[in-house]
Amino acid sequence: MKKEIFFVHSAGPQSHDQGSNPLFECLSRSLGGCYRVHNPCLPEPENPRYLAWKMELQSALPVGGHKVALIGHSLGGSVIVKYLSEGLCQVPIAGLFLVGAPYWGTRGWAMDEFMFERGFQAKLPDIERIFIYHSRYDSWVPYSHAQLYTKALHNPVLRTFDSDEHEFKNGLPVLVTDIQSSW
Repeated sequence: MKKEIFFVHSAGPQSHDQGSNPLFECLSRSLGGCYRVHNPCLPEPENPRYLAWKMELQSALPVGGHKVALIGHSLGGSVIVKYLSEGLCQVPIAGLFLVGAPYWGTRGWAMDEFMFERGFQAKLPDIERIFIYHSRYDSWVPYSHAQLYTKALHNPVLRTFDSDEHEFKNGLPVLVTDIQSSW
């Protein structure tokens, strides 16, 4: 049986070579045939709304059954965390992987609909492994956001890159390795 992974893309254009698609394609190729990587197309990525993305996630994610891994790239990462904190996920989680995810509520990052509730950490389901991937000089989301996730989440592993990458268009080999070690 294939291991199930759900990849939640970033905001912005999502054509073949834009947004999260290059990262998703590299990830799918690198993981190979033992994994099934789902990439639900979330509504209006150039004008994202939390409620619409949440509804799409609810219909895309399975209920019960075998463990899944959740990967969120940029806005997709913060949407997954908010979604999980609302108690909506009904499937066991093998791992949570956040790539360049914004932490809403920090200076200059205050979109109410994407912000976490106070004490959101206590409402998260039991997640076996959490990984955070962020470039120290990320050109879109400041590195301080990764540090906030590291403080807020239970025992995450922070992977820091000395670059300005945000989209990781050439893939992220350590993400593949971490996924493979999560089952």
